[in-house]
Amino acid sequence: MTILSGELLPATRSAATTTTAGAGGGDGLEVLLREWLIGYASAHTRDAYQRDLRHWLAFLAASDVDPLTEVRRVHTHAWLRAQEAAGAASAATRARRLAAVSAFYSWLIAEDRTDRANPAAIDPKQKPKTDPARPRTAGLSRAQAEALLAAADADTGPQAARTAAIVALLLYTGLRVGELVGADAEQLGHDRNHRVLRFTAKGGGEHLVALPAPVTRRLDAYLAARPDLTEAQVPVPAGQAGARPRRPLVATASGARVDRGAVWRLLRRLAATAGIPVKMSPHALRHTCATLARDAGARLEDVQEQLGHADARTTRRYDHGGQRLDRAPAYTLAAYLTAAGDGHSAEGYPPPRTPQRR
Repeated sequence: MTILSGELLPATRSAATTTTAGAGGGDGLEVLLREWLIGYASAHTRDAYQRDLRHWLAFLAASDVDPLTEVRRVHTHAWLRAQEAAGAASAATRARRLAAVSAFYSWLIAEDRTDRANPAAIDPKQKPKTDPARPRTAGLSRAQAEALLAAADADTGPQAARTAAIVALLLYTGLRVGELVGADAEQLGHDRNHRVLRFTAKGGGEHLVALPAPVTRRLDAYLAARPDLTEAQVPVPAGQAGARPRRPLVATASGARVDRGAVWRLLRRLAATAGIPVKMSPHALRHTCATLARDAGARLEDVQEQLGHADARTTRRYDHGGQRLDRAPAYTLAAYLTAAGDGHSAEGYPPPRTPQRR
């Protein structure tokens, strides 16, 4: 038995299984992962699935369980319970990770790479429950969004211009963090007098977003100071006359792509500076983009198109999240009771009903 996060897991290992695992684990497992992932056209999907599989494999490694020859459904349940105990993964995150693991083992079965049952194919009643009508991500109010932009504009240091550009791009366009860090400078352009960014969206499809003046002003200031975008300094690979390397839209000082973690850390630092009591993330700004656009009068279908949602119900989740809080009966009741407690007439409120005893 192996102890993990205070739980006992049935992960004893015999000499026979150790020998078998050597053939399927290590390099053999890496080959299987690459073969599975290459079937997905979208780089964003491949990255997301790989991160989720790494989380699962790290759990099994800590439990001394071979992922190909020993894993069973009990390990899946233990994995889910461990995430719950840690409190670091929401139900939606656990459901997404479970789906990725299930997809991997389904592929192994379909390709005759294993004769074992899918360990992630658990009873639907035992899967993490999510409410599609109630998003967990907290959006920002208009004042908080303005405060975050102000904090970004006031940032100091050699990457201050990049900070302002990143926040403006995420807030005004609702880009996913993977779309932001995966975008190239060459994907900026014009379309019918609009400044636009064309990029590969979730699912592998090409997508286009308009860039309003608050974004282009900050983005142009950042790009103008990028030495790797100066034509005279763009290297031409040997034997490829006229060819140019892909240059990230947002880059590190060395010209490499900014990673997701750097964007998360940046937003949380700015939120702390601005005194915004929200667990800040790139998705929080995507949520804010949707809710504030709807507050400003944008049509639901236009917000859906900008965010690249295949289903309008996904967009409505963002929209409903803010509206429900604005209309919360608790506010109505608070105003009613406050007016009564102050000795005012509570004008505009219906008279209180006398409780009926049964």
